Amino acid sequence: MQIFSRPFSRALKRAFLVLADSVMLTLALILTFSLLEKDFFAVEQKSILVLAVVIAVSMIFYTKLGLYRALVLYMGLQSSLLIVQCVTISALLLIGSYFVFQIPSGGEVAILALFWMMSLLFIGGSRFAGKLVLRGLIHNFRPKEPVIIYGAGSSGMQLVGSLQGGDQYLPVAFVDDGHEMLGNTVHGIRVYGPRSLSELTQSYGVRKILLAIPSATHAERKEIINRLEHLPVHVKTVPDLFEMVSGKLGVDQVRDIDIEDLLGRDTVPPDPELLDACILNHSVLITGAAGSIGAELCRQIIAARPSKIIILDAFEFGLYELENELLSMIKLLGEDVNIQLIACLGSVCNATFLGSVINSYGVETIYHVAAYKQVPMVEKNIVEGARNNVFGTLVSAQAAERYGVKNFVFISTDKAVRPTNFMGATKRLSELVLQALAKDGAKTCFSMVRFGNVLGSSGSVVPLFRQQITEGGPVTVTHPEVTRYFMTVQEAAQLVIQAGSMAQGGDVFVLDMSEPIRIVDLARKMVHLMGFAVRDEKDYNGDIPIEYIGLRAGEKLHEELLVSESVTGTEHPKIMRAQEEAFDWQVLEPYLDRLEAACQQVDLDEVKDILFATIEGFDPEFCVQESNITYEASGKTRENDSKVTPLFQKFDGVR
Repeated sequence: MQIFSRPFSRALKRAFLVLADSVMLTLALILTFSLLEKDFFAVEQKSILVLAVVIAVSMIFYTKLGLYRALVLYMGLQSSLLIVQCVTISALLLIGSYFVFQIPSGGEVAILALFWMMSLLFIGGSRFAGKLVLRGLIHNFRPKEPVIIYGAGSSGMQLVGSLQGGDQYLPVAFVDDGHEMLGNTVHGIRVYGPRSLSELTQSYGVRKILLAIPSATHAERKEIINRLEHLPVHVKTVPDLFEMVSGKLGVDQVRDIDIEDLLGRDTVPPDPELLDACILNHSVLITGAAGSIGAELCRQIIAARPSKIIILDAFEFGLYELENELLSMIKLLGEDVNIQLIACLGSVCNATFLGSVINSYGVETIYHVAAYKQVPMVEKNIVEGARNNVFGTLVSAQAAERYGVKNFVFISTDKAVRPTNFMGATKRLSELVLQALAKDGAKTCFSMVRFGNVLGSSGSVVPLFRQQITEGGPVTVTHPEVTRYFMTVQEAAQLVIQAGSMAQGGDVFVLDMSEPIRIVDLARKMVHLMGFAVRDEKDYNGDIPIEYIGLRAGEKLHEELLVSESVTGTEHPKIMRAQEEAFDWQVLEPYLDRLEAACQQVDLDEVKDILFATIEGFDPEFCVQESNITYEASGKTRENDSKVTPLFQKFDGVR
């Protein structure tokens, strides 16, 4: 039977506490006089008035100081100090009232001291007793999940305090690498070494470990995670220091570990001079701004305070969302920051439109991100991929040169190196276009930045794996030996901006991606750290199977970043400059004319011939056979064929 249909209101709870404190002060005063062998009410009738004044004024002070805003269940050191302050005020009010009303009693010092102690005992003690009772009730009716906290530093202590006042997790042990903490007790919880982890998880039935080491580097966190991988636990982490200091997240807001922790990749702090060189007080255009990389570039460019930022994309809704986000960012920078934001909806293949945008807003720097990048999709739509990627770049570059843009930075990919797919081939041809324009004496400083997979970008494998694990599997991997380079989208954007600032014209910058990792190893780590076991020939009773589905069309086993081995360093330790051969403009231009005509006529064979003729090492390993759609182009009718890809005939493997 439910006694109350709804919980007491906050106002009613405060009224109850005020009444309780009034009673406590009355009892404290009566007991004080009793211990001093005096009869409070027999001293004089004015005593009743003294009591009323002390209680009434005390309640006013208690309310103003915020005593009744503190929740009894979550009272800590700060609340204790506040109670001491309030009780002290009540004691001083008592003695002050004696003088005001001229009540001769004698022994005022003894009354003051004893009343202070009695009030502290009644008011403070009653609250902490209530806290213990409430915690006991919550624990009995709402059992908590036992957890181990890795890290007994300040963050770990804050986390314990938050969890002990909550109703979800019950901290049972600390684990810390530091020898000085071993064996100590923090907040009633003992600190153990890492070697005790296996025993602790079994003894307490722990299924979650919370990492409370926000100041650790990614390399240090990776080392710790490797120790935990074999345990049957779900590893979560507290936010990093920046998020806690900025107020975005609290220490008690645990979450799944970041993929950066699995990679163990530490970033190099950006060089402010390089970040500002092409942005500060400049008019900056970002094409393909609504994509994941383009959007992150916009965020970091806003932080560098350009005079104008022009965001351009053909995706209407994505552009709308990005515009709203950037407007909020600009507003947060303060009223003294004057950044003009312009959103332009359109295609980079439209030369008239693009030229008008550049000219109208006096663009000085362009970051060209717009491209089709999904390998399987471009394999199915080769002609449109070539049209958008190659001529989108050419049109943008020529418009930049025509209207006096100082810097043009092209976002390339590791798939452009000896490509095995048509997306990579079109990106490599785009690089060659910019290199040829630079060799031809262009006044615009053209450069390109080449890097691998970006974590957090659209189509990233990490969120897919996490979803598959949550749903019970299987986790799908293309090939047991496939490897990839990984970098966070934030680091990639920073390095792109810094690389563009170092350009001299025609530069191919390659970002240091560290060591490649096997995708299957990444999948296994994610399964283990989410508290599950991999089901394979070694463990038939595991939770999550890993299935190999085969490489997709155009995919490599191992990605590369360099066409040749000739590279030189730059002033930034994570950015290298590649030394690669390039075409003269006079040599490349006829091929581009042929490619443009082939795209207009939807002549797939001609498009392929041109890509083979211009791209070194281009060797498609796979061809798609998925559709039997027919089309007519340039007076030719293709026959219905099971070997035809959507809109385009399948490549027959012959150059």
